Amino acid sequence: MDALISTNLALKKQKDFGRGKVRDVYNINDDIMVLVSSDRISAFDHVLPEPIPYKGQVLNQVASFFLDKTKDLVPNWKISEPDPHVTIGYMCKPIEVEFVVRGYLAGHAWRLYNSGLRSICGVDLPDGLRENDPLPEPILTPTTKAKSGHDVDISKEELIKQKILKRKDLEKLEKYSMLLFKAGSEHADKQNLILVDTKYEFGVRNGTIMLIDEIHTPDSSRYFYKDTYNSIQEKDQQQRQLSKEFVRKWLIEHDFQGLEGQHIPVMKKDFIESVTDRYIELYEQITGEKFIKRSYDNVLETIEQSVNMFITDYYNK
Repeated sequence: MDALISTNLALKKQKDFGRGKVRDVYNINDDIMVLVSSDRISAFDHVLPEPIPYKGQVLNQVASFFLDKTKDLVPNWKISEPDPHVTIGYMCKPIEVEFVVRGYLAGHAWRLYNSGLRSICGVDLPDGLRENDPLPEPILTPTTKAKSGHDVDISKEELIKQKILKRKDLEKLEKYSMLLFKAGSEHADKQNLILVDTKYEFGVRNGTIMLIDEIHTPDSSRYFYKDTYNSIQEKDQQQRQLSKEFVRKWLIEHDFQGLEGQHIPVMKKDFIESVTDRYIELYEQITGEKFIKRSYDNVLETIEQSVNMFITDYYNK
């Protein structure tokens, strides 16, 4: 096996199992969660037919890196990273809102602005901005998490009015989101990057709000290269991005955007290898650390053994 496609682990005290687009999730004793980042890759709400070696390791280790760096700012769910593809953390009740923070006018926000809107999720924006321009200050543009299809934009006022969140909790969640974005932006700046926008997810455990899921990964965030940002913006050209966008562009060039009647193009070996190389580049650029490829020899047995060892130690404390 030269990629981790899926898992079916036999874990101690396991109560439940779920498989998302790219991650396998194990419920241990209704208490802790084992999150396995596979090498599956998704785009346009479809899982692509071929895995990307080391992708899961990259995403797991980037998220783990930032969870460790920000744990003194905001409580988070992580307990341990027993394997390069695995994070174990506290089980939380998810808050059904994604907290999207934007420092620049890009992506979805730009498309809305370009259509003529000057208010996004209740936040007013000035006239005269161009695509990828910095916003006057970072803004929070929450979305409600859709069961299927795309998430739906919502204002802070509507979150309270619809009784999705209490005001005091919303204020804390906004504070946490802005603290995390500031920390992520400062780290990116040191790495010759700009953190353009990102999303955070939170949950509640024993009355405490915690950051859950991933943070500041290239799948959940958009980065620009800082050293070329100004010259590209002056020419009104597309910014160089450090994100999963290059995969989406390849699919679009091959006539696939997830629409009915379209077929996922064949992913040849050289393309798969190029995607692996890009993910490793992402890891090293974002973290500033050298990427060390894990061994795929007996990978499922290795993961199962290391996770069960952690569970045994955790419940024998």
